[in-house]
Amino acid sequence: MEKLQLGPGILQKENPKLIYARLSGFGQSGRFSRVAGHDINFLALSGVLSKLGRSGENPYAPLNLLADFGGGGLLCALGIVMALFERTRSGKGQVVDASMVEGAAYLSSFLWKTSKVGLWAQPRGENMLDGGAPFYGTYRTADGGFMAVGALEPQFYKLLIKGLGLKSEELPDQMSMTDWPEMKKKFADIFAKKTKAEWCQIFDGTDACVTPVLTFDEVSHHDHNKERGSFITDAEQGVSPRPAPLLSNTPAIPSFGRDPFVGEHTEEILKEFGFSQEEINQLHSDKVIESNKLRANL
Repeated sequence: MEKLQLGPGILQKENPKLIYARLSGFGQSGRFSRVAGHDINFLALSGVLSKLGRSGENPYAPLNLLADFGGGGLLCALGIVMALFERTRSGKGQVVDASMVEGAAYLSSFLWKTSKVGLWAQPRGENMLDGGAPFYGTYRTADGGFMAVGALEPQFYKLLIKGLGLKSEELPDQMSMTDWPEMKKKFADIFAKKTKAEWCQIFDGTDACVTPVLTFDEVSHHDHNKERGSFITDAEQGVSPRPAPLLSNTPAIPSFGRDPFVGEHTEEILKEFGFSQEEINQLHSDKVIESNKLRANL
């Protein structure tokens, strides 16, 4: 935007109410602010990546969701909402500096705030919530599917044990960490003896906190998701999540049309703002804008 002479300093002189959001990997200042990076780099610099991964293995990033979309896009949007709310009081806009490093770190505040209570005292992958506990992880089923287990509380763990066909009095205490590796093997052996559908039949409707790991092909067909309409199918039969969260008075109305091509509506939007065709052509030749009109394949 600065290259187009449209930085916040210039635009806010024209419109002091303008909210100008800057979303970047490393933020607008600091020695890394002008260097390239991707989600995994931002996650690494935030400290969060060091906590992700199995015991004895390299840290691994959960796709590019945490820094790009969670710490980046989501917190940038939240920053815009906060600036909009503040503007109702002051009448002034402001610049939002959304750093994906800082956003990912802020999302992980729980890790920092619980670091002194022993929740993360063990090495990566050996704690209760990162794969170390037998009652919080995933297990392969007989048909190659997976079940997710999150039976943290004692009352839920009791139901897990019951569903697995085990007897609590014959097992070590749930929180005996020295027994966790052996219990994980025991649970894995049991889960491997039934299909995902069979385990769903056993655990569905219970509070054992055991659910199927649904694939993208399965997720829109699951009864719970169908009942809520959690996923939508567009005109080209593509499945995607419905907008969330749901608002009682102003719920989003999803579009069932295809996604637009990059630049498909550039010209009509510029014309709505009063640009002439000559000005639009000049923007094209200067490579400021891109146009991608839908054409018939005849």
